[in-house]
Amino acid sequence: MDLNGKVSIITGGASGIGAACARRFAADGARVAVVDVNGDGAATVAAEVDGIAVECDLADSDAIASMVRSVESTLGPVEVLFNNAGIASGKGPLDSPIDEWQRQWDVNLMSHVHAVREVLPGMLERGDGYILYTASMAGILSSHGNLPYAVSKHAVVGLAEWMAFTYAHKGIKNSLLAPLVVRTPMLGDAAGGSWATQAGGPLKEPEDAANYVV
Repeated sequence: MDLNGKVSIITGGASGIGAACARRFAADGARVAVVDVNGDGAATVAAEVDGIAVECDLADSDAIASMVRSVESTLGPVEVLFNNAGIASGKGPLDSPIDEWQRQWDVNLMSHVHAVREVLPGMLERGDGYILYTASMAGILSSHGNLPYAVSKHAVVGLAEWMAFTYAHKGIKNSLLAPLVVRTPMLGDAAGGSWATQAGGPLKEPEDAANYVV
């Protein structure tokens, strides 16, 4: 991936994979917008990478539209969109409230859809662009517990696949990141326990994921 000089939005950029990717993208010459509901965290990472920070509730479509306009007014047309933000909570079908299903659907899937709708017209007009999606291996194999998370991540895989075969001939590249277990705040106490063993893979660092992305 050629990132030199590319205006790049990274959602969920205040920590974990997003923060690691912000650092790696910037090291490769990208002009990075760090987007997160945690505005202070986004600002800290943005300061490290000489980028900009945008506080944004990614469950809100209007906020996403405003965020993209803000980035483009400051840095220029978005050339790389990394839909990375995600949340993980909930349990099974009988003990996950419907409002929790909706919250995960809004953040884990629909934030991707709304952001794509904002940047895709410009990319198509220019005949160039790169869109990335973090799905987690939960979107391919499923996960222990947390049914809403697994289902929403399966939907992200479907979105990325459809975008890839539909727009490849128009110059729009699409990539899917599906890590197994990465040491991020989402893991919480599980990072030091048996979760990685249950998932069937070694615990990776956010920087490993960033290298895979690039």
